[in-house]
Amino acid sequence: MTKLTIEPVKDRAEHNAYFPSDYSLSIYTSPVTNFDGFKFDKSYSGGKYKVLMIATDERYLQMANNKYFSTGNHPVETLLPMLHINGAGFEIDIATLSGNSVKLEMWAMPEKDERVMNFYNKYLNKFENPLKLDTILDQVTAEDSPYLGVFIPGGHGALINLPESKEVKNVLKWALNNDKKIITLCHGPAALLAGAIDEKEFLFKGYEMTVFPDSIDEGANQEIGYMPGKLKWLLAEKLESLGVKILNEAISGQVHIDRNLITGDSPLAANNLGIVVADELLKQVK
Repeated sequence: MTKLTIEPVKDRAEHNAYFPSDYSLSIYTSPVTNFDGFKFDKSYSGGKYKVLMIATDERYLQMANNKYFSTGNHPVETLLPMLHINGAGFEIDIATLSGNSVKLEMWAMPEKDERVMNFYNKYLNKFENPLKLDTILDQVTAEDSPYLGVFIPGGHGALINLPESKEVKNVLKWALNNDKKIITLCHGPAALLAGAIDEKEFLFKGYEMTVFPDSIDEGANQEIGYMPGKLKWLLAEKLESLGVKILNEAISGQVHIDRNLITGDSPLAANNLGIVVADELLKQVK
């Protein structure tokens, strides 16, 4: 039996870029998810309300050693919450900053999970042809906005561009000011950092969140070759410096609600997050 290597795997499409090692993928990914059906009693059938998903259109994250991690949005962290949201009766619009296609970590796609893969194929056209965020801002933030909230999936790709986006900040500020849900998990809360742009006080100062632990990015993700180097900055550390309380030190599938912000700690939280979010959205339309 061939021993799996812990060396990151060269991405042949880009200079100095790497996928996770074969060993790390053997312990971090699965061909199926823990999705076991919807948990709400009755779905929404009004057809008016929907959710905006802001995804990453960037794949290559530069490490502190100048190597690039070939990343994107994590498919389980993206698709499981979407599956529950859509199952509860809400259409999902997908947007990226550029309008270019969503980048997914295809090496983590649960390809033997028929329910999830059918849903992915249902939304494939939207993944490939997303809306451009700045062109829909007026519609999103309008007084009669059809959006109940915004979902920002995880994956290390969320660390690229979203934290510096004024358009993302405008969506977050609209959500906070208009009783809308903000839903994110794992590294997705990096987008919340946009709430510090040109603000006297961070929009999420004093909030409690669950996020992917810095200790794993600094430790296990280096030791088993998941990433080709250390990150230039650490998510939990950055959020804490702005006045956020991080609740988790490990990953267990923990989900937390603080006001209208719903967060999860890792891919392990994706299904739990979807269940919680579906319930919260359905409460909004009752």
